[in-house]
Amino acid sequence: MALATHLGPTLAVTTVAALLAVTADVGSGRAVLVAVAVLAGQASIGWSNDWLDADRDAAVARADKPTVQGLVTPARLRAAALVAVVLAVVTSLALGPAPGVLLLGVVAGGWAYNAGLKRTAASLLPYLVAFGLLPAGVVAAAPGTPVAPWWLVTAGALLGGAAHLANVAPDLEDDAATGVRGLPHRLGATVSALVAAGLLGAASLVLVLGPAGPPTVLGWAALVVAVPALVVAALAGTERFRAAAFPAVMLLTVVDVVLLLVGGSVLQ
Repeated sequence: MALATHLGPTLAVTTVAALLAVTADVGSGRAVLVAVAVLAGQASIGWSNDWLDADRDAAVARADKPTVQGLVTPARLRAAALVAVVLAVVTSLALGPAPGVLLLGVVAGGWAYNAGLKRTAASLLPYLVAFGLLPAGVVAAAPGTPVAPWWLVTAGALLGGAAHLANVAPDLEDDAATGVRGLPHRLGATVSALVAAGLLGAASLVLVLGPAGPPTVLGWAALVVAVPALVVAALAGTERFRAAAFPAVMLLTVVDVVLLLVGGSVLQ
């Protein structure tokens, strides 16, 4: 059941949301509630994905999927996904109407992707919307329900778009064999890598130049690190540089997440 949540991304998104809640001074009790709400939402998205894709995963023998391994049934995943959605609704709305609606928008985006948008040219859209809403929802959970600045929301959306392109890349052939043709499949591996790198680079610029005042030393240092990493990440679509490109993508993502968290502290 843990593996079927897409454990790595689920823990990563939940951790970033929880840390952003801390840096945005949401308060300890509400920060825990944010973490529970986001974790429940992300678990529901992962479980619904493996439930809805069970037949497709079996058709291409996806050995990394618990349903294909026989470790869990689609029916159990369906039940768990629905329970997790209810928990996400309750905990999100317990934070208040504004943060509740924003955080549930993240969940809705994930479910919309799983339910069919992944097969269309609009597959990038739910990632852009959901990851843009995530920091907005976390910031709105702070006392007084503040509004997240444009640069924080924009950077979240850009990171989400890059995550979609990078996440789908290893499964392009399996997806094509079962009729899934989202935006990355239509663009191809090379163009998808270039676009993903561009989105990560744009997120870095927005996070460094967006806040009021001159860029900090950390911001300039981040851009210095980002430039060579960006060049290598753009080569992820080529066989020769694919192995080296993955660490570059991860480095860019970590840099952007650190800047995102620092951006949260600026709001205090």
